[in-house]
Amino acid sequence: MGQDAHAPGREIASASARDRGGPEELDLRGEVCPYTFLKARLALESLPSGAFLRVVVDNPTSARDVPRALATAGHTIIACESTGDGAWSILARRSPA
Repeated sequence: MGQDAHAPGREIASASARDRGGPEELDLRGEVCPYTFLKARLALESLPSGAFLRVVVDNPTSARDVPRALATAGHTIIACESTGDGAWSILARRSPA
């Protein structure tokens, strides 16, 4: 990849996650709503139906609003958990097309 994995809006671990069957991961630390929701939605909708996306945010408002907005858009929220380092991990499943 060669890019800073913690730069806002950068995908992280997508190739290795895909290789081991895990979810795609999108690091949105440093971003704020509505950008966190928009980027998460675009990333999720670029995946095949039923695929999983883990979104990492460090903004309390995003941790609250991104799961609600993705669910409203028809996707399934599996979990939204604090990672213990000031960030939250949101696991979502893309809706059927």
